Amino acid sequence: MSATKKIEEGCELVRQAEKSLKTGILKWRPDYESAADEYTKAATAFRIARSYDQSMDCFFKAVDCHKNGRSWFHAAKCYEQVILILKEKNSLLEIEENANKACNLYLQHGSPEAAATALDKAAKIVEQKHPDVALRFYQHAMEIVMNEDSTRQATEYASKVARILVKLRMYDQAADAIRREIGLHQQTESYGQIGRLAVALILVQLGRGDLVAAEKAFKEWGNCCDPQESQTLECLLQAFDDEDPEMAAQALANPFIRHMDVEYTILARDIPLPRGMKVAPRADVVKDAAASYVSPNSEAAQSADDANPTNSKVTANDEDDDEGLC
Repeated sequence: MSATKKIEEGCELVRQAEKSLKTGILKWRPDYESAADEYTKAATAFRIARSYDQSMDCFFKAVDCHKNGRSWFHAAKCYEQVILILKEKNSLLEIEENANKACNLYLQHGSPEAAATALDKAAKIVEQKHPDVALRFYQHAMEIVMNEDSTRQATEYASKVARILVKLRMYDQAADAIRREIGLHQQTESYGQIGRLAVALILVQLGRGDLVAAEKAFKEWGNCCDPQESQTLECLLQAFDDEDPEMAAQALANPFIRHMDVEYTILARDIPLPRGMKVAPRADVVKDAAASYVSPNSEAAQSADDANPTNSKVTANDEDDDEGLC
């Protein structure tokens, strides 16, 4: 019953909004501000009644009214409400278009922070099921705040970009993203964070199968690591250089690696271990494969002749024939 009343309330508000848009002899211009307000209230009523399509339609009409009144900020707010409805409908792939429209309107209004925040909110909604869409949101948000020289906020978005790239196993791009994040931390002199990122970069390079790049990263940024981290990384790289799978597994199981961000922990777990030095297998010997050589002068040969008198007789006859010939 409550839902029915809310729908009736929404329909009445829509009629009032349409009335505000009408013109006449004494009213030459539509009242866009009042119409936008009525449409927004109607959209809220429909949303409470779970009539999501009607609610979204009213929000879009409110957007048009705000645009006609050059109220870019409030138009962007309406798009953010549409995003929340799409979340309730589980229509996550439709969020990207509306989030980008909200972002553009915020920028048009001159509110880059609000634009980046809108993208951040949208990314959090879709990240679990559609990390590729979230990646685009975070990359766009990072570009916006970097243009505003907001280094600290840009660092947060850069971290999210790197972690999603690792999650998607896009290791080449992940390595570039981590280097960019390190550069941002250098600007704020956050050397402890650089040490942690050095570990992440080495893990990514090993995930790529590039030991040389991993060693280069350690030489470049290893001095920012804690002593325990530095020692573990030395053992890890030495294990890969020596092709020692046991030592490599032990280094990757170090507690400080297991307590990194979940994406890097999973990466450490899935890094292919070195196969180790292979030893050529010994040739198998087949027993009694061929008869052994026996010397004719040996006792075994004499015993064989005694056991076979025919051979002796043939030999004796041969000797007699030889004597006759002489």
